Amino acid sequence: MNDVLKSFEPHRRELCAYAYRMLGSSFEAEDAVQETFTRAWKSYDSFEGRASLRSWLYRIATNVCLDMLKGPQRRARPMDLAPASDAGTPLPAPEPDYVWIEPIPDSMAFGADPAEHAAAKESMRLAFVAAVQHLPAKQRAVMLMREVLRFSAAETAETLDISAASVNSALQRAKATMAKVRPTPADEYTVDDAELKSLIDGYVTAFEAYDMEALTSLLHQDVALSMPPFPLWVQGPAGVAEFMLGTGSACRDSRLVPVGANGLPAFGHYKPSGTPGVWEPWSVTVLEVEAGRITGLNYFLDTARLFPLFGLPAEHREG
Repeated sequence: MNDVLKSFEPHRRELCAYAYRMLGSSFEAEDAVQETFTRAWKSYDSFEGRASLRSWLYRIATNVCLDMLKGPQRRARPMDLAPASDAGTPLPAPEPDYVWIEPIPDSMAFGADPAEHAAAKESMRLAFVAAVQHLPAKQRAVMLMREVLRFSAAETAETLDISAASVNSALQRAKATMAKVRPTPADEYTVDDAELKSLIDGYVTAFEAYDMEALTSLLHQDVALSMPPFPLWVQGPAGVAEFMLGTGSACRDSRLVPVGANGLPAFGHYKPSGTPGVWEPWSVTVLEVEAGRITGLNYFLDTARLFPLFGLPAEHREG
């Protein structure tokens, strides 16, 4: 048993990344990989090497994800569900966690090879994962296998147990849908490391000082601020500043601890606890960047689940 399970382990991260793109949830992706390994172990005697172990595991993982996707609910981001809110709007009631796209730690989705990391990064971004959720489940699998994993039409057909013609037809339909709902990739993904570091350092400095003038100077004119599980989002630098100085003012004097999420700059965000020298969890914050400006401020507030997933401590202390 142990030898069989060990043979699966080198594929864990890429399967987790695939399941995350399919499901939009880091927790469900983790569950899907565990179920994939369980099913693979139970049926290992029937695996006769007619396909590679990798392809066989993808076949099982796809079936697991398709089983998990049976139902009407698709995960989304607040900006997918409603127009932007006025910055002074009171917070609405939170929605259940299954409504939202969740972030995923880089450690769960990327291997150690920088080249592989760079190649996979675009398809792990929040906007891409949210766009994929608009596709029917089997189209979603075809799109990911053909366009992200670079499986051939024949390999995809074998994995999904459909014809190559059906794969090509599903891919055409998926591409047409993605062209309507997916933002056009922009130059931000080629920004050099020094520029990106300067931008992110500037964000940390401005946010921890709660300097709205400095913060808004870093924001794109179409920046969007969202805070799942609240179905509210605010657009534009002026809206962000108004929100942070109003409803969001409890975040003044926060502390940010760097983490990696979705291949994007991210932080464990701790806000003042009321006890001097102690800060408590507030969000996993994921930034989106375009053309040298921050386009997305994504504050994921489900800290009870997300902080342990990202290896973040239950409190932050100084002094």
